[in-house]
Amino acid sequence: MGFFYIIYYPNSVQPGLFLFLDSCVDIIGGYAVTPHSRPYMALIKGKDYCGGALIKENWVLTAAHCKMGFKRAQSDKGTVILGAHSFSKKEKEQQIIKITRSIRYPCFNDQKKENDIMLLQLQRKAKINKAVKTIKLPNTDTDPKPGTQCKVAGWGIIKNGDRKPSDILREVNITIIDRRICNDQIHYNYNPIITMNMVCAGDKNGGKDSCVGDSGGPLICNGELKGITSFGKTNKCGAVQSPGVYARLTKTYLLWIKKTIGGDL
Repeated sequence: MGFFYIIYYPNSVQPGLFLFLDSCVDIIGGYAVTPHSRPYMALIKGKDYCGGALIKENWVLTAAHCKMGFKRAQSDKGTVILGAHSFSKKEKEQQIIKITRSIRYPCFNDQKKENDIMLLQLQRKAKINKAVKTIKLPNTDTDPKPGTQCKVAGWGIIKNGDRKPSDILREVNITIIDRRICNDQIHYNYNPIITMNMVCAGDKNGGKDSCVGDSGGPLICNGELKGITSFGKTNKCGAVQSPGVYARLTKTYLLWIKKTIGGDL
């Protein structure tokens, strides 16, 4: 999958027209979720569109490689849409809030795909209700074991080569894969290295994956937030040889998040 960079033109004559520069991540082999049943999901529209997770009323956790500022107005850091099911339609449940700050993890490395985590501060606090809720950060940084069943959701493309995002929120069931397998010659071949700060997840038979547009969305394992959708190989979403890679919420990341946003979670 690689990094998925997507330019969004808010003033386009054709709403939803996107130019794919590289590759972000969408859901392959998944299913449509019940509308508003994932109340922690955030749809982020800036220079890219990405997913995210609402972790506090005015803070969203996403991927560092997602680009927030619009090309024509760098002061515009984009918006977060909470309570969304549809990508394009207005819904009464939606809360649209501007982003005031985007804070990348200090050691983010675009080449090595390392430390791919970012925090977005919102202009105001979200109103918590049935369609909009926060998700708790994990109490521990336990490394998900190979074979662990997980879920990832997003508005990304549903097949390789698509140019438009899914118009509804979709989710897919995936399984954690041993790092040694992800790093071997058949898979990523240490390019980049899948480190202890990352986890691989997919399906042993392929066909289930995040893809272009899903970057920044939460990886949920056994009901707990364990990671952030990060990267894969371009045009190979769902391929057995290129499972999705997720930034793992390590102790170091969790301490940085709590220090940055302040207060109890």
